Amino acid sequence: MSDQNLAEWRKLALTLEGEVNKVIVGQEGPIKLITTSIFARGHVLLEGDVGVGKTTLLKAFARSIGGGYERIEGTIDLMPNDLIYHTYLGEDGKPHVSNGPILKSGEDLSIFFFNEINRARPQVHSLLLRIMAEKTLSAFNSEFKFPHLIVFADRNQVEKEETFEIPSAARDRFMMEIPIVIPQIDKLMTSLVFDTKYHDADKLIEGAKEKIFKFDKLNEVSDNIQKNINATEALKTYSLNLWKATKNPDLYDIKISGIDVNRLIISGASPRGISMMMKCARVNAWMDNRTSVLPEDIHAVFHETIAHRLVFNPVYENRRTEIAKELTQEIINKVSAP
Repeated sequence: MSDQNLAEWRKLALTLEGEVNKVIVGQEGPIKLITTSIFARGHVLLEGDVGVGKTTLLKAFARSIGGGYERIEGTIDLMPNDLIYHTYLGEDGKPHVSNGPILKSGEDLSIFFFNEINRARPQVHSLLLRIMAEKTLSAFNSEFKFPHLIVFADRNQVEKEETFEIPSAARDRFMMEIPIVIPQIDKLMTSLVFDTKYHDADKLIEGAKEKIFKFDKLNEVSDNIQKNINATEALKTYSLNLWKATKNPDLYDIKISGIDVNRLIISGASPRGISMMMKCARVNAWMDNRTSVLPEDIHAVFHETIAHRLVFNPVYENRRTEIAKELTQEIINKVSAP
């Protein structure tokens, strides 16, 4: 793929970002990060309260990307097979089998949204993680492939009864965890409450342009971004130091008020995590029309690619969101950039 083609795709990426921003207000940061994940070809956890617009946001992206969009709700009685098929009685009184959400769109499945994933049992998580990693599924004596699939999932972070938290090894399979919060701007908040166009999600997303680009070309584009966006030796050393700081923050004089940093971290970022951080940083550089990664490209994705991979001492888990934000910012502040 030529530099000219990459430049044309960059225009399409910015168009995608702009189209989604037209219909989803006050979420410019998350929209850029989701756009980054799409071109980095990584799965995403979404963090946020109920009713902040996560489903509408993903539907808008699905409309503009093209390909199949499927969704499933996590429930305590959900079984792995419910992802693959469901049975019903037909008008003839006989049992029938139809494709579940994973199989409905076939190879064209582009976005799969698992809502409240922590309400589902670990057996369901296991199947989903295998599909995420392998992009294949064996069922009905056949092999199904999902070459264009990106999985988005969110967790119910309010209710703890009948939930099954995703273990750290499973969280590590997600490229990013992106927070979706209500915009704290009175004008925007008033619009969300009183402007009726925001009350009908399906009608709202019709304002986003359809099928801006061919979703089945994204893997090729992503590969070429990674090949063509460079990183200097100094930048590589900086990335390595950031990684070390997630494992031993005390070596970099990192301090958090009220926290014993020496006891905080049980396990730092994984090799996969740092690799995904760099993939996202390259995409960020490309979207900002640069051919080389700068520290600011890493900073733009550092928290979202690293925080959910850190394993904290259980004493601090209840404050994970707050502590992780302070920790990643302190790491950026204390580790010297080239």
